[in-house]
Amino acid sequence: MSPRAGNAGPPTLAFVESPVQLLNVLEWAHAHAHALGAGLALVVLSPVDPMTRGQLRRMAELAREEGYEVRWEEARGGTAAPFHTIGGLMGPLRRAERIVMGDPFSRYVQLLLTITRARELVVVDDGTATMEFVTQLARGEKLVRWHRKGSRPGPRDLVFAPVSSAARRRLAPGGQRQVEVFSSMPISESPDGVTVTANSFAWTRARFGPPRITRTADMVGTSLVETGVVDGDRYLEAVTGLARTHGATRYFAHRRESAEKLHRLAVETELEVVRPDLPLELIARRGPIGRTILSFPSTVVHTLPLALAGTDVRVAVCDIDPRWLTQGASPRAQGFLSGVTGSARDVTRLAAVAAG
Repeated sequence: MSPRAGNAGPPTLAFVESPVQLLNVLEWAHAHAHALGAGLALVVLSPVDPMTRGQLRRMAELAREEGYEVRWEEARGGTAAPFHTIGGLMGPLRRAERIVMGDPFSRYVQLLLTITRARELVVVDDGTATMEFVTQLARGEKLVRWHRKGSRPGPRDLVFAPVSSAARRRLAPGGQRQVEVFSSMPISESPDGVTVTANSFAWTRARFGPPRITRTADMVGTSLVETGVVDGDRYLEAVTGLARTHGATRYFAHRRESAEKLHRLAVETELEVVRPDLPLELIARRGPIGRTILSFPSTVVHTLPLALAGTDVRVAVCDIDPRWLTQGASPRAQGFLSGVTGSARDVTRLAAVAAG
């Protein structure tokens, strides 16, 4: 067992469901190394998506190389999987003094929060959703992902509502319970008693790079089509226009982008579609990477400037034209996406390109 893992079980237990969450747990651990004591154990609540699983396995390898214990749970591997997973975690949950989580909106994580007795709770970045989480917590609102806000709750939402309410109460600081948000996102409204700590991607910069920089531009993909926010045809036209204008040659796919969409994009734009095996912050830091990185509003417009600090890489973000939104998009979609772009630091803002 790793010397950081301890004998009776680490007092810090982290739950992650995506590669970016695991990366940000490593960043948090790097920033809080003095406070980890007997150590940190990471529990991967594995999703079913093959690309996400592949990136998670690579990130788990990096975590083990750093000396941390990693427990891989097939948390969604069938009807009985959640019962086996939760049953096996009961002991560690009750012993943990600190819980670190990457997605407070996750039903899995919310359920686990009702079991733990930990007095310290930490939320690390799960992308732009962190901004929404902190705002909802500050206002005492229900925990609902931004792209679902305004839609009618389904039967599963109603059944799970008591658990979600209990999790929201646990995430509100009070008494001897401490809550920390570790984030690279701009947080303008935070609840009283919540400690907000800046994630500067110090571990990433120390572990990788500096990268070799090419003379071309790279594009970063987004899953806004897959989440029903942006129309697929309009998105393809926007990517085509952006790539042509700025001379992009590669398109780094988001792990949730569909194979059909990526195939069409590769054929019609002639961009080289790259499916990264690690979060883009690490890919960019390892290099080679384009002198300009083009992105639509997403987490990377906040994280890449930090990960690439000290290099000559320029991050440019293109606004989402309201005409690209689908009829089913949340009423809050345009405002939220504009806020993601407008609050980004050290980026170049590009006007929305013509699309259809």
